[in-house]
Amino acid sequence: MGFAVSDELLGTVVPIVVYWIYSGMYMCLGSFENYRLHSKSDEEEKNLVSKLTVVKGVLFQQLLQAAVAILLFTVTGGHAGASSQQPSSFIVLASQFVTAMLVMDTWQYFLHRYFHENKFLYRHLHSRHHRLVVPYAFGALYNHPLEGLLLDTVGGALSFMLSGMSPRTSIYFFSFATIKTVDDHCGLMLPGNPLHIFFRNNSAYHDVHHQLYGSKYNFSQPFFVMWDRILGTYMPYSLEKRAEGGFEARPAKEFKED
Repeated sequence: MGFAVSDELLGTVVPIVVYWIYSGMYMCLGSFENYRLHSKSDEEEKNLVSKLTVVKGVLFQQLLQAAVAILLFTVTGGHAGASSQQPSSFIVLASQFVTAMLVMDTWQYFLHRYFHENKFLYRHLHSRHHRLVVPYAFGALYNHPLEGLLLDTVGGALSFMLSGMSPRTSIYFFSFATIKTVDDHCGLMLPGNPLHIFFRNNSAYHDVHHQLYGSKYNFSQPFFVMWDRILGTYMPYSLEKRAEGGFEARPAKEFKED
């Protein structure tokens, strides 16, 4: 039981540490103008919230989510629908990862889309995240605290329980999901990025969603684009070089005319 409690705590704390280490790495790379999706001046001029406010908001949300997660594990004993044993088979681990990814994507797509389509929820909750017109790494989890609980905490709990993964496996899964979320908001298209090779849902794909013309498209996060494709909210784009350096994700011609 001691092991399980320790793993459950690590599954909550480690992804928070990973978030700041990985986003800090990307902020150090932010000076690479030739790989940015927006210029630094655009980042300063278009965003509607200061970086200090973003840091405070993310830290508060992470502390709140950690407290709720620990409370849930304490109440449920950490075994509600999940195995307490670490499976030895790679196939079992892989299937649990894929299942958790699909569950998280499904939950986040429909809830994320509803946050946009319901004017009250968008105005009072989700619009906070879209104050970052030009996304950057450590702003990935800048959300209203209630949205963070609904989108991330509940989505994470469902992924954990329905996949049947152990608390120890969840440390790796939630750390990976955190890295993917930070990467999607980093604002950089670095050559050879393995996440961009294996996932069509990347920083350019999500950047389209943060622009005014793409706010009704590209809701999928953080792994796949399947729900956008299935339900007609996929916005195709091309990655073009900007004259002043860097890239720009430009929507397909038919969407420019909408």
